[in-house]
Amino acid sequence: MRRHKVSERRACKLLEQNRSTQRYVAVSPPEELKLIAAMNALAQKHPRWGYRSITKLLQNDGWKVNPKRIERLWRLEGHHVSPSKSKKSGKRATGTGENSSKNRPAEAGNHIWSYDFVSARVRRGGPIRILNVVDEFTRVSLGSKVARSIGAHSVVAHLEDLFDTYGKPVGIRSDNGREFISDTVVRWLADHDVEPIFIEKGSPQQNPFVERFNGTMRRDLLNLEDFNNVTEARVVIATWNAEYNEQRPHRGLGMMTPLAFARSHSVVGQ
Repeated sequence: MRRHKVSERRACKLLEQNRSTQRYVAVSPPEELKLIAAMNALAQKHPRWGYRSITKLLQNDGWKVNPKRIERLWRLEGHHVSPSKSKKSGKRATGTGENSSKNRPAEAGNHIWSYDFVSARVRRGGPIRILNVVDEFTRVSLGSKVARSIGAHSVVAHLEDLFDTYGKPVGIRSDNGREFISDTVVRWLADHDVEPIFIEKGSPQQNPFVERFNGTMRRDLLNLEDFNNVTEARVVIATWNAEYNEQRPHRGLGMMTPLAFARSHSVVGQ
């Protein structure tokens, strides 16, 4: 309705969706609203406590609830355990300024890709993560993986799909996020003769192409759309990516679309 400026009646007819379903808004019973308020207050007071501990406090206060119910409400409210600021774990940053796009620019399509995460939220389930992968030379959005959580194995699975579709690049540029510097990802890239190119810690300007893409996605899509669930987010984001590649003129490409620019320029290995 927002994008195509059509009425609710017209949109529902096209999607074969009953208008009463579109207008339905779930209403929580008063008792559950009180429970949610009590849970939220305890979660704010104890940011390092999980839902099991909060369940015990609620039971001590006289609430007849079990952990499964509190877990459901906990996730719907988007709660998570706040990380400890003093905790240090995982591998250290290994990037350098020599790996910036200025010092090591992409010279053709499929030469250097870059990838990074952007966050969003859904109405049912709280936060989600989006892993965007961009070809730096052509600015083509190669694909966005959308999930509640994305670890190193999910990063590998996403890259594997993209390699099957587009072929593999010479290198992939990224920041020093724990998923990117993990042994799982680094070893997998080495097995495929793809170089991981890590920029200097705290220097996103050294990886500008995916940073700009993330900013465009945030401004033109994520700030405008409300996703009901992860599945809807995947469909809408995939549609937006296709529109970005096929229809959106890019100033950095002389106002050509990324796909049109890619078709008119050479690709590494071809």
